[in-house]
Amino acid sequence: MSQTTTPGELPSIDAARRNRLLKDVLKGVSRSFYLTLRILPKPLREPIGLAYLLARTADTIADRRQARFTGARLEVLVAFRAQVAGPADSGVLEDITSNSLDSESSPEEQALFDSLVDSFALMESLDAADQEQVRRVVITLTEGIEMDLTVFPDADSGALAALPSGTDLDRYTYLVAGCVGEFWTAVTAAHTPSLKGLYLAEMSELGVRFGKALQLTNALRDIPGDLRNGRCYLPADELAAAGLSPEDLLVPASEERAREVLVPWMRTALEHFEAAEEYLLAIPRRSVRLRLACLWPLILGLGTLARLARSGKWLDSDSTVKVSRIWVYRMMLMSFLTVCSNRNLRRWIRALRRQVERSI
Repeated sequence: MSQTTTPGELPSIDAARRNRLLKDVLKGVSRSFYLTLRILPKPLREPIGLAYLLARTADTIADRRQARFTGARLEVLVAFRAQVAGPADSGVLEDITSNSLDSESSPEEQALFDSLVDSFALMESLDAADQEQVRRVVITLTEGIEMDLTVFPDADSGALAALPSGTDLDRYTYLVAGCVGEFWTAVTAAHTPSLKGLYLAEMSELGVRFGKALQLTNALRDIPGDLRNGRCYLPADELAAAGLSPEDLLVPASEERAREVLVPWMRTALEHFEAAEEYLLAIPRRSVRLRLACLWPLILGLGTLARLARSGKWLDSDSTVKVSRIWVYRMMLMSFLTVCSNRNLRRWIRALRRQVERSI
């Protein structure tokens, strides 16, 4: 029997559509995060999985490069953010979908937007506390995406711009990743009895730095590709102090001078990873699933940073810095063997940190 709703009203969501969102749709847009979601305790999967889906939707809106989207991405992003803040309107969500897809959209993107009404219906079915947390983190993430759209030129324009200062880079890493650490801490504490006794304010601060570590690593790894898309996340004032402009970074010969800016940010990432280590080890050892869900991105991030540091080819667009699939499988196997031992985890994490330190 079809469900009757008034115009604009969101339909209720049944178990089958919930499962499709958090399995098929989510797996289509991120296989790695899908693995993390499956290892989480069941009560955490809906709020965290939904937040990820909504964040990917916002990312996809911002990434549209076709001519018909030029100048409209920010408008659609702002409309999407208003829907997240609520109340949501199914008609507006359908307009967002039609303004975000075309014949070049992948099947996974099509499925993501075709499920947009269901995603919002799922959000409105969450309890009040989880709803508030999901809305807050997605709104913050869209502010980071908006920063990308307003600071940097269109990728096809041929222009190049840099973030003005280190303060701007630090704020950016908070908006697009650090806020996820706050969200993750609040949601996991609400649903995990073993975390009730932790100092949540301190854990939240560590969680912010955990997110910043991962995002800063991504920004440093992706410098060559970002430059060719008109984006320089290395601060303009620090480049100027080293006698460089963002355009100079397009030339690999500038690498030696660029070290003056790159290396301090690698050290900042390492300092954030120290906070991530403390975050991980503060989780009780009996909370194995939650530990694994934090351990995997931590080790993957540090392993990527170590590979980047060893490569020394930080401006070379032909150099791809990525850990291998075999490395990931070995990492996951080792994680199951070490997850309950603080001593072995510290040894593993610090060995990766030393690899970075020796290379820079």
